[in-house]
Amino acid sequence: MSQTHQTGGHIVNAGDVLIVGAGLAGLFTALKLAPRPVTVLAEAPIGDGASSTWAQGGIAAAISEGDTPEEHAADTIEAGAGIVDPEIAQLLAEEAPARIQDLLSLGVPFDRDLEGRLTVGLEAAHSRSRIVHVQGDRAGRAIMEALIAAVRATPSIHIVEGFSAYELAVEDGRVAGVFVRPTGDMLPSPLLLRARSVVLASGGSGGLYAVTTNPLTSRGEGFAMAARAGATIADPEFVQFHPTAITGPRDPAPLATEALRGAGATLIDEAGMRFMKAVHDDAELAPRDIVARAIARVIQEGGKAYLDARDAVGDRFPTAFPTVYGNCQLMDINPIRQPIPVAPAMHYHMGGVLVDADGHTSLPGLWACGEVASTGAHGANRLASNSLLEAVVFGARIALDILRTVEPSHDVPRMPMMKAIPRQQPPSPIIKELRQLMTNYVGVVREETGLRHALREILRIE
Repeated sequence: MSQTHQTGGHIVNAGDVLIVGAGLAGLFTALKLAPRPVTVLAEAPIGDGASSTWAQGGIAAAISEGDTPEEHAADTIEAGAGIVDPEIAQLLAEEAPARIQDLLSLGVPFDRDLEGRLTVGLEAAHSRSRIVHVQGDRAGRAIMEALIAAVRATPSIHIVEGFSAYELAVEDGRVAGVFVRPTGDMLPSPLLLRARSVVLASGGSGGLYAVTTNPLTSRGEGFAMAARAGATIADPEFVQFHPTAITGPRDPAPLATEALRGAGATLIDEAGMRFMKAVHDDAELAPRDIVARAIARVIQEGGKAYLDARDAVGDRFPTAFPTVYGNCQLMDINPIRQPIPVAPAMHYHMGGVLVDADGHTSLPGLWACGEVASTGAHGANRLASNSLLEAVVFGARIALDILRTVEPSHDVPRMPMMKAIPRQQPPSPIIKELRQLMTNYVGVVREETGLRHALREILRIE
């Protein structure tokens, strides 16, 4: 029945469309498919465990006077180090304003000025201010809260919580569903959720690294499932490291949003000297990969790097950047009076399951969107605040494509009430070893000897 030769167990009819993942990409796609019946598979209780909720930046869109989608696309291509698909970059930029309107209609409280117009901020490698935020650094949480409320109010969306997908079912060359198990249960009896269309929206792979801003459950299972089923994987080596994770004992590492640098915060060393001016003309607002490598170099040479927002933000910190301020307080840092210690952290996987402009993968019956997909929009270095944008743009396009090409079935989905309590298990010694190996040898700066060593060790661990 499937390429993984699962036998026995139970089969549940999930209907026409099964979406694997309940982050922004998955929930937005489900809402765009309404009133077509949809089943959404959530690894954790809906809203938990999704990278989207933790996104502090915002969404890039050319909505201000004088800005254009062409300029947004040009910035996207420039930041991607020459490997961005220009047609996809233009598509992304052109559809951005409409997706912002969608989110507004769902109740997302984007920041506005005194006259009620959306305010826009500046972030690295953008030639104009075009980032819409929520309370400075709360966009991800606010967007997810609005989407979750809309999903719960939509009768056509059925949520299955506490189950993880671990294998795609393929029948006669077409994806026909996914095998699932209760989250944290490594030895389940096979349970197949059968569906005529499957959308992978399972997130990234930050949990494979010792220092990450992602939920630790994001370990690339979506990439692996698709690859084992025969889907084409593109650019898996393109991993983005956020330059300014707050260093300390917390795992995952909390983020010091790029909007801080957009507001004028500077990067300094232990002596209080700025070091980005000598690296790039745009200094702290250089593309993320350049800033991350510069900070990594300071640390590799035995120094420490800090983000100094004392002059740029100062007393406004608690209201202008409440999330960062709260995280700093939890780590006994007062960002009003102290520079924030920072280091690069694995943040976003730009490669993934290869898709076309409508989110099709190379496997019939399988679409992909969000961080698990490789759309061609990011190239070798994602432009700031294009990730949430990509999720909603391609979520909408996938929904339209399914509605256009997949005839509704007359079978009523036989979906029993399914809800499992995820088992919270501490990382095993093997997982800890793998995460440290990835950070040490497959991190910000890589070279052949280190990569060969990492591969040998990974094979030994396997």
